[in-house]
Amino acid sequence: MVLTLTDSASLQIKEMMKSETGNVRLRFGVKGGGCSGLSYSLGFDQELNDELDLVEEINGIPVVISKQDIPIIEGTTIDYKQNMMGGGFSIDNPNAILSCGCGSSFRTKETVGAPEKC
Repeated sequence: MVLTLTDSASLQIKEMMKSETGNVRLRFGVKGGGCSGLSYSLGFDQELNDELDLVEEINGIPVVISKQDIPIIEGTTIDYKQNMMGGGFSIDNPNAILSCGCGSSFRTKETVGAPEKC
């Protein structure tokens, strides 16, 4: 399995999906940018490209991942944590060898991305 969603993340995503319309799926991937070169992309999407995308059902949630991102995010776990300041998703990617102080930008051994100034 490319991606793991914790129970907490799954509950939060399912709750958020209730306010979406149409045949919506969770899309997780990587884009260039951030101070370490790569940034995560997490959101809802109705578009699907059968040639370029992998679709998996994880904990009852349809998840779309671009096939080109699989080597970068293989084994990643997405969690959702709630505290007194609010809540948010956390991403644990075992392939990340460097990340910035804010934690939203990273680099892998094989993929540098397009680093930007912080």
